[in-house]
Amino acid sequence: MPTAIVSGALASKPFNGGNAWTRLSFVLGLRRLGYDVLFVEQIDRPTQAAREFFEACCRSFAVDAVLLTSGSVPAELQERADDATLLLNIGGQLTRGSVKRAPRVKVFLDDDPGYTQFWHAAGLLGDRLAGHDFAFTYGQNIGRPGCAIPLAGIDWRATRPPVVLSEWPAAPLGERGRLTTVASWRGGYGRLEANGQLYGQKAHEFRKLAELPERVPQRCEIALAIDPADEGDAELLRLHAWELVDPREVAGEACAYRRYIQGSGGELSAAQGIYVETDSGWFSDRTVCYLASGKPALVQETGFGRSLPVGEGLLSFRTLDEAVDGALRIDSDYEGHAQAARAVAERYFDSDIVLGRLLEEVGL
Repeated sequence: MPTAIVSGALASKPFNGGNAWTRLSFVLGLRRLGYDVLFVEQIDRPTQAAREFFEACCRSFAVDAVLLTSGSVPAELQERADDATLLLNIGGQLTRGSVKRAPRVKVFLDDDPGYTQFWHAAGLLGDRLAGHDFAFTYGQNIGRPGCAIPLAGIDWRATRPPVVLSEWPAAPLGERGRLTTVASWRGGYGRLEANGQLYGQKAHEFRKLAELPERVPQRCEIALAIDPADEGDAELLRLHAWELVDPREVAGEACAYRRYIQGSGGELSAAQGIYVETDSGWFSDRTVCYLASGKPALVQETGFGRSLPVGEGLLSFRTLDEAVDGALRIDSDYEGHAQAARAVAERYFDSDIVLGRLLEEVGL
């Protein structure tokens, strides 16, 4: 059985069930394809809470995992790395040389298109992209006309967020009149300036949708991580009938996150401004989970409509009026859109297809 090492941030983002699934989908997906998978997170000094979150998540899904902290590399880990066929390095999280160099095929996965390329072009990522044989990105349009993201000297290959369909079965229709999402108001990064343009965050896009709940028949709910300093924005949303809930309470670990999505009627979400403004083609791993669950998704267009079917099950918008129209269309034929949502996930995001294609491209 071939061995794969998957590396990414998990313990460093505790109480974030959505982030956990971005890692689990690769681990469980590769396992389905016959790999013996080891998850490795490099973190110098994890807190006790971070350790407990990491261990609980991996235990829940029987994931073989190692926290690589400061100090020497454990001999057993180095042996596994030396024997590994594949390293899938999400965001270049793994930098420890002896472990990173050892697997036969080393793949960098960019799940933050725009940030990665602009920072790399500016020399701000150090050697995170160095030492990989292949670089894949969720930015479907990078290198295509109209996309403002630079190649920065890297041969970027497009891929999509995978979903293990057996882990995300089509769920009962649930509260069809309740559209939800899980979001961070500003994300982990500040605004990015490049080539004379200041690119926006999710906050800037959601503000454009402030009036939406007052114009659609569904309830609109966000499990929103928002800093007290942005309480004015939270009040703006509440003023226009957005319902805000605590993401740590409803989606703070992987199983709770899955229950939250599968208990929703569908997704309604804005995207990071940089994904929209660059026409990146980025698509959310969270939205993929809604689709797989048979939940219609109404999400902001980032250019993904150039490579994905839009209109049934998956609907996109660029303006407030288009978002209103999409919500009305979902309400008028909910069952049809729910069935179409699952079909989109099966055709475009099934981990067997997405990861199978990636493995084929890297010669495995």
